[in-house]
Amino acid sequence: MTHSFFEQAPTPTPTLVLVCKRPSLGFGKQRLAAQIGIERAYVVAECLLDCGVEDLYQWPGNTIIAPDHADHLGWAKSRAPFAQCIPQAQGNLGERLNTLDQTLRTQSHECLIFIGSDSPAITLTDYQNVLNALCEHDTVLINARDGGVVLMASSKPWPSLVNLPWSTASLGGALRSTCLNNGHSVVCIGECFDIDEAIDFDILRSSLKFDLRPARLRLIEAISDLKGALCD
Repeated sequence: MTHSFFEQAPTPTPTLVLVCKRPSLGFGKQRLAAQIGIERAYVVAECLLDCGVEDLYQWPGNTIIAPDHADHLGWAKSRAPFAQCIPQAQGNLGERLNTLDQTLRTQSHECLIFIGSDSPAITLTDYQNVLNALCEHDTVLINARDGGVVLMASSKPWPSLVNLPWSTASLGGALRSTCLNNGHSVVCIGECFDIDEAIDFDILRSSLKFDLRPARLRLIEAISDLKGALCD
């Protein structure tokens, strides 16, 4: 499905892949849950997922939703019925991304953009910049403020990601070096942030202040309703 707010895209347009976990009480967002409670963290996780699905819906090319377990395929299809559903394999995040990447490339997806469900501040402008950069570079990254990455795009198969320092401040640099060492031309085109703790809510409100995308509006409403929980 093509949306006119994207000025241009490479041909063929890259496939956008949402790598996600099914939100559930007591599973995921552990740091956030310790600060605002399990039920409230679950509400935030659901809203964050909605933002990722919203990005799939607005994408001008093929879309994939990749839940964390094969048992969640039905759930994933219900959340994004317009997208292809492929479950993640087992292993650490690097192994899962490599397997997913290999599977999709065998299905003729020539260029892939991976996002997660906890970076709702990625804007339409960011996505357009990624598309533009992919016209000149093999691999495009958007860094996270904590040293990780919030978006990984490449027209080449990813090198082995198994031994990268996932969930550490050195991930972004290690990923870039790994790609360069394997012959990719790489560019980092900006910085965003993940939602991992309650302190991230303030910067999220500021970042989405003028964002009128419906899922983002619902997210801001949800975290505003939770404001009192931070003082409990």
